[in-house]
Amino acid sequence: MNYTHLSLGERYQIYALIGAEHSINFIARALNRSPSTILREIRRNKSLRGYRVNNAHKKACARRSNNALSIIADVWDWVTDKLKENWSPQQIAGVHGGLSHMSIYRYIWTNKRKGGRLWQCLRRKAKPYRQRLTAETRGRINDRVSIHERPSIVDARTRIGDWEADTIIGQHHKQAIVTLVERKTGLLKMKRVDNKTAQQVSEAMIELLKPVRLQVKTITSDNGKEFAQHKKVKQKLFSSFFFADAYASWQRGTNENTNGLIREYLPKGCDFRQVSDDEMQDIENKLNNRPRKRLGFKTPMQAFYNIN
Repeated sequence: MNYTHLSLGERYQIYALIGAEHSINFIARALNRSPSTILREIRRNKSLRGYRVNNAHKKACARRSNNALSIIADVWDWVTDKLKENWSPQQIAGVHGGLSHMSIYRYIWTNKRKGGRLWQCLRRKAKPYRQRLTAETRGRINDRVSIHERPSIVDARTRIGDWEADTIIGQHHKQAIVTLVERKTGLLKMKRVDNKTAQQVSEAMIELLKPVRLQVKTITSDNGKEFAQHKKVKQKLFSSFFFADAYASWQRGTNENTNGLIREYLPKGCDFRQVSDDEMQDIENKLNNRPRKRLGFKTPMQAFYNIN
């Protein structure tokens, strides 16, 4: 169980039980605390008149306030490094364990008021979903299998091996990035292609997933014509391939969210030809090694490969 500070109510209980001449062990059991916690509370916060509730609470709060500044001073270099890697304050707090995300936000905004630039490390929110009222106009893909025929276990996210696929388009539709995201762990695989043709996209998907093909059970994409060679992908990876409904991005929410994270590094209008392969790999590594709240603050890499 995570440690929490004693409350004012608990201090009243301690005061009353001390007055009734109960032992430290008895008080600890009554408050569901360890005996060392009770003993430390009495020793650190008693006055010349003995243990008094209001005095003890004031001393504890003052000490906590001073400690907060010293803790942040000691760990802020680490926190700053993680912010620059685009970790959110909540992710940083979840991994560190000794800081709250609100403390990190307060520090950032205090830094901004003093002219600092830490606030620029915070990730921006994606644009809200805009409903499209037009019908699908990109034609039909032969032998496509609807997402409604996909096994229900995929929705549950209880197993590793269900992937979502998409493409990100570069400036003037020159080059594209094929993205594949595993639904349960959020593991990302990405590769640049010169043109968003069905042949190049299918070859990229096979190249990305072949090293982990034992963990490829299903793939789900949108209805873009670049996925027209889905049968080739199925045959090479021995997996099932499904297509989401037209303009139903929420059916591939994991991939859509990840593409938004990639866009923080490669915004719309970016010329992918000016981005090196090493930079592409660096983006993939950063996202795969960023802790996620839904994974208990493990990283996608740790969750996918079962690394403790």
